[in-house]
Amino acid sequence: MFKKIMKGGHRKPSKSEANEPPPSTYGPGSNVVVSHASRGALVTSPVTTATHPPPPPMTSVEPLPLFRDVPVSERQALFLRKLQTCCFLFDFTDTAKNAREKEIKRQTLLELVDFIQSGASKIISESCQEEMIKMVSVNIFRCLPPGSHENTGQEPADPEEEEPYLEPSWPHLQLVYELLLRYVVSTDTDTKVAKRYIHHSFVLKLLDLFDSEDPRERDYLKTILHRIYGKFMVHRPFIRKAINNIFYRFIYETERHSGIGELLEILGSIINGFALPMKEEHKLFLIRVLIPLHKPKPIAIYHQQLSYCIVQFVEKDYKLADTVIRGLLKYWPVTNCTKENLFLGELEEVLEATQPVEFQRCMVPLFQQIGRSLNSSHFQVAERALFLWNNEHIVGLIAQNRTVILPIIYPALEKNIQSHWNQAVHGLTTNIKKMFMEMDPELFEECQRQYEEKQAKCKEVEEQRLLSWKRLAEAAAKRDGVGGEDHMITS
Repeated sequence: MFKKIMKGGHRKPSKSEANEPPPSTYGPGSNVVVSHASRGALVTSPVTTATHPPPPPMTSVEPLPLFRDVPVSERQALFLRKLQTCCFLFDFTDTAKNAREKEIKRQTLLELVDFIQSGASKIISESCQEEMIKMVSVNIFRCLPPGSHENTGQEPADPEEEEPYLEPSWPHLQLVYELLLRYVVSTDTDTKVAKRYIHHSFVLKLLDLFDSEDPRERDYLKTILHRIYGKFMVHRPFIRKAINNIFYRFIYETERHSGIGELLEILGSIINGFALPMKEEHKLFLIRVLIPLHKPKPIAIYHQQLSYCIVQFVEKDYKLADTVIRGLLKYWPVTNCTKENLFLGELEEVLEATQPVEFQRCMVPLFQQIGRSLNSSHFQVAERALFLWNNEHIVGLIAQNRTVILPIIYPALEKNIQSHWNQAVHGLTTNIKKMFMEMDPELFEECQRQYEEKQAKCKEVEEQRLLSWKRLAEAAAKRDGVGGEDHMITS
């Protein structure tokens, strides 16, 4: 009986426990959780199966030997100790505080970057790679400080006019991002191994950081996420869906996010690589995400990147031009002249990629809106609309469909010549009238005749209206004269 009890005390570990590497001990920031769900199925090679006992816990930041000063057999253990050093976080609001420790960490991060860049990722074990991603997570995943609009309630300002917020811990943060980037782009990094640590949760947290107000951080994030998208094909649908969710929240809930431009830059490159014929999923992305992104007020901050994405779609599939143009008309600004100028510029780029058949489908509502822009009292809007006629491709489309377009646009041209206050707008309008006259004299004369007839009818209706009011006034005066006094009607 005693022997049976003793045997029961030594339970055979399960497969998942046998595969579980020993836990590592960190300094500050050891609360970062990394998913280990797929570790039980690891397929290892002789190089990466080496396991190293965890280094003893570090209670302070002290200088460590350089990699070149230790034997190759000890470098993995040294690598883990350097990762522990880099897990200590410091307060950068006080530059004098912990200055020595901050410098030690900075030098250690520089050495880790050089170590990975030199091709070490092919010799370090999987457990070392996991610990490295943990260290990266400890440093970069944090609560972002509140935005300036959250403190003051003001609208987000143009980034070109306002000094951007700069992250105080950037001397360390930059090197951590550089380390992650070198690991991701390295040709020695095994994607099958790395995807176990650069997983969906990690990618989601990276996307959350795009709301950082520091443009340097967003630039690194943009490059890293783009590289992850290119290298980890298994993550591609998830990344697209996660970015879509950020856009949905921005469009329909907050209208506040610092990284919309950078996310659109990534998508511009992704769209450029779409295969033809285009999937329905990608067309829905255009309709449900990109076109509604024209709605938010701060569009000026990211319009350049948005316009590039839109034009990429039309160039990829010309049949989408009608959808895009009608989408622009749906969100066309009514009182925001700066935004209307942006729309007119984007419209010109889209029309350059538009084929005649697609142009004919939307030309009537399109030129009705262009006519309203021509008559804008803001001279820059009117000028920008008139500049469309400087584009040869657009003039060619107009010439092919002049019988439909000129009757729509002619009243707006006449109104500008007769009453617009700006001399430059007046001159440009005159040139366009001459262009139409030379293009089709008979059609021009017919439009002129119809316009004059319409104006004469409007004038006649106005005269009749004034005459009716005059008769009413005379009738009221006669009644008052007969009654001899005013009568008050009371209810």
